[in-house]
Order: sequence, then C-alpha cells, then structure tokens
Amino acid sequence: MISKFLVNTFVKNNENIKDPKVRNNYGNLGGIVGIIINFILFLIKFFVGMFVGSIAISADAFNNLSDAGSSVITIIGFKMANKPADAEHPFGHGRIEYLSALIVAFLVMLVGVQFIKSSIERIFNPTVVTFELVPFILLLISIGFKVWLSTFNKYIGNKINSSALKAAAADSLGDVFTSSTVVISFLISKFTTFPIDGYIGVFVALAILYAGFGLVKETLNPLLGEAPDPELVNDICEKVLSYPLISGVHDLIVHNYGPGRIIASLHAEIPSDIDIMEIHNTIDIAEREVSRDLNIHLVIHMDPICVITDEIKEAWDCVEKILRRYPEIKSMHDFRIVGEGDYKNLIFDIVVSPSSSKNSKKQDKMLEDIKNSIREEHPQYNCVITLDYDYM
Repeated sequence: MISKFLVNTFVKNNENIKDPKVRNNYGNLGGIVGIIINFILFLIKFFVGMFVGSIAISADAFNNLSDAGSSVITIIGFKMANKPADAEHPFGHGRIEYLSALIVAFLVMLVGVQFIKSSIERIFNPTVVTFELVPFILLLISIGFKVWLSTFNKYIGNKINSSALKAAAADSLGDVFTSSTVVISFLISKFTTFPIDGYIGVFVALAILYAGFGLVKETLNPLLGEAPDPELVNDICEKVLSYPLISGVHDLIVHNYGPGRIIASLHAEIPSDIDIMEIHNTIDIAEREVSRDLNIHLVIHMDPICVITDEIKEAWDCVEKILRRYPEIKSMHDFRIVGEGDYKNLIFDIVVSPSSSKNSKKQDKMLEDIKNSIREEHPQYNCVITLDYDYM
C-alpha cells in the first residue's frame, strides 16, 4: 500500500515503464528511499551498539551504512545507464546498471570482511554487553523497517525489471535475518556472561559476506552473457510464428545490453516458391511489430525451405532416423537437396548444446558417422552438415 502510494506520488506516468525517463525515476525513488531508511537504521543501531557495548549490533549498523552508500551508487548507476547511445557505445550505456550493482556487492563483502576481524578480536577480548529494554525495542523496530524496504525494492524492481533493485531487495531480506540474529544474541546476553556477542558478530559478518557473494554472482551473469529469459524466448518464437508464410524459426540469439536494450536475431523458415517481395514484406512487418510489442530490437534472416517432394520426404525420414541415435542432437533445420542428376548435395543443420563444443574430436567423429550412415542408404548424396549451438 505504501509502496504504491510512493510510486504514484513521485513517479509521473508510472505505468509507462518502457520510457527511459520513467524507469530512471523509479530507480531514483528506490535509491532515495534506501538512503533515508538505511541511514536512520544506521543511527539507531550505532548508538544502541555504543550504548550497550555490542560488536554484533555495531557490525549490523555499519552494514546498514554500506546499504545507504549502495543506494547512492544505485542512483548514479541509473543516471549513467540512461545516457543515450554515442559513437563509442552504439547500443547505449544500459550495462552500467549491472556495474553499479556489482560495486554494491563488493561494498557489502568489504563490510563483512572488516567485521569478521572485529568480531574475532571481541571473542579473544570479550567485554560485557548490557541489556536494556529501550535499545531492544529499537532493534525490533529496525527489523520492521528492513522488511518493508525489502518488499518495496522488490515491488519496483519487478515493475521495471531492474537487477540493481532486485539485488537491493535480496540484500534487505538478508539483513532481516542478520538483524534478527543480533536481536536474539542481545536478548540472550541478559541471561548469561558467556561472550556470545563476538560469536554472533562473526556469524553476522559471514552472512553479510555470503549475501555479497550472491549479489556478485547475480550481477556478473548478464555481463558475462547469460542465457536469455525462457519466457522472452518463447514470446519471440510464438509471435514470429504467428505471421503467415513463416513455418519455423531457429538460430535465435539474444544480446542483453542492459534493461530495455535487448537485441535479438533469428532465422525464419519460409517456402522457397513464394514471391520474394511478398515474403520480404512479411518479414519487415514481423521485425517491426515484434520489436515494438516486446521492447526489443529484432532482426530476422529469411531461410527458404524446399517444398516437400517425395524425394525430400524420403531423405528427411532417413536422416531423422539416423539422428535419433545421438541424444546430444536437439533438432535439425534448413534441410534441402541441391543439384540435379545422380549426384546431389544433401544440406542440413543440426543443433547441439554449447557445452558440446568442449570436445571437438567427439563432434567431428559424430558428424563423420552421420555422413557414413546416410551414404550407406543414399550413396548419391554428398552430405553438407552444419553444427549449430542452442543459445536459448
């Protein structure tokens, strides 16, 4: 309820999330709210930690301060990612958002490392932690703030599909866990003289490190080139196949240059006996409409396929039967017979997983075995096989 109120109040035209300015305003709102909440929590926990002499509470306080710094980086990241394309970066600067999230992740890990050291020192040189009711209540309130901040970041992160804001939501949820552990240790200190504070401090620091490692992994994936979202792949294929004359699609490759900056290319199969101008018009319309509907830039290559004849059907059935012997082969496409007379080229592509490329010798042997098997049944064909990788 509060999340929607803040969005409706501070983000104009908030339903038009494809507009870069609207998306930037969402990012600014998330960053500003994060700065305010985390700085308030830092002040609360810092003074409580100093007052009662708890290293665990102090560690949690500076974790919140790093989160406030992270929110500043998030705002800067959104602003820089929103810069228009230029000569050096023709696809825009959208990946800066991922870089800002990566910086946030390293800051989180730095805080964890610092407090592992401080907590170990506290274990060997314990001090008395004094339980007080008012600080205890303040810590409980701080957990409530973090729960809300996590749901708020998740709400706007999902709204605009922002990895930086989703990372902030996950970080806040992790903070709920660590803060709850700190509160429990603070409560236990009332009933024992055992130096549990230092041990809990180590535990909290390790939890912070783990959260930072998770954020690094999550933000590195799109920078390294992760597999595309299966839902997006399915939407692209379904929409392209809905156009007349397009009977199949393959070789779909998706490049992510940042949120809202996705470039995709694919091959569309069309009948070879259709007028070239007619099918070219269909491809143009498909590129334009699918790009608009999915907020991507789609490029379609036309692949003419042979009209089914008895010869092609017989050859297809033969090849399909042979390919079933190889579980690593996912599919076959671009099947055609070229040439005349007794000697012809049988041309087709087979699709395998990218991991198959690790063993090139095995691939070469597989291709040679397939060609020999086809040659045994149809010696008139010279096989030309192209190996494709499934990037979806």
